[in-house]
Amino acid sequence: MSDLELYKLPGCPYCAKVESTLDELGLDYVEHEVPRSHGQRDEVKAVSGQTGVPVLVDPENDVAGMPESDDIVEYLEEHYA
Repeated sequence: MSDLELYKLPGCPYCAKVESTLDELGLDYVEHEVPRSHGQRDEVKAVSGQTGVPVLVDPENDVAGMPESDDIVEYLEEHYA
């Protein structure tokens, strides 16, 4: 069981990029689908301070809410590849 969590929106190409990297690295993670409306994304805002997705949480490495798909992919490759 992994502590990795991904906040995502179905159909989001940036989220798909992160999901693809997680899958390629064989990492288990918990998905949290966020509402389409930014105004209803209280959960992801509480985690990351913003309402955009994707957002990665990795408590094992003190990552509380990392936004931006390119940053997340780079982080995953550095720490889990």
